[in-house]
Amino acid sequence: MAAIANWITVDHVWLLVGFFGQALFASRFIIQWFKSELVGKSVIPISFWYCSLGGGVILLAYAIHRLDPVFIAGQGAGLIVYSRNLILISRERKGPPPVLEAETPKG
Repeated sequence: MAAIANWITVDHVWLLVGFFGQALFASRFIIQWFKSELVGKSVIPISFWYCSLGGGVILLAYAIHRLDPVFIAGQGAGLIVYSRNLILISRERKGPPPVLEAETPKG
């Protein structure tokens, strides 16, 4: 047990965070493949975007910890795309906004 306690350092915890983020991010492809096989055509389920967003946030935190500007820029830009897709999906599920009828003059 002492060996494990000696192994656990801040850097090792961040390494585990990075691997967890990468696993979550990579799982999106498995989810997409599985769902596509179920329906018999290529689809992108909403869980794909949630795994992208969650994994991207974790990987961005890891990249910031590592002070890696290339990794930070890549993950930061990706988060914009993943968030936007979730917003668009949410809007689509709510349906179109109600159309207000313009008042017609009486007379």
